[in-house]
Amino acid sequence: MAEARYTNLDYLKEITGGEPEIMQEFIQMFFDQLIEFRTGLTGNLADQKWKELGELAHKAKSSVMTFGMNDLGHRLKELQLKTQKLEDIESYPVYVEEFMTTIAQAENELKEEMSKL
Repeated sequence: MAEARYTNLDYLKEITGGEPEIMQEFIQMFFDQLIEFRTGLTGNLADQKWKELGELAHKAKSSVMTFGMNDLGHRLKELQLKTQKLEDIESYPVYVEEFMTTIAQAENELKEEMSKL
């Protein structure tokens, strides 16, 4: 039985025509963005900058969806909407923690994929 994966590269293959070089470029761009997402989400959370937190969640959502992380994308969308209304502020750390955990797993999967391309 295959273990559950966080990423699904079907969409990436579709938009890149399955070209290994282009897929690698997309994955590398994603890795570069992860630095911004990680520091931004934790920093904005710590500084209670809710508007910025929501904006970054929105930006991260598009990126993670490209790599088939739809559940995480939907969770980031929830966070974005909550920050716009300042709802359930006490739940924001849960979303950020979930992002960190999922993205760490996804990063490992994508590194593995890149080595196969």
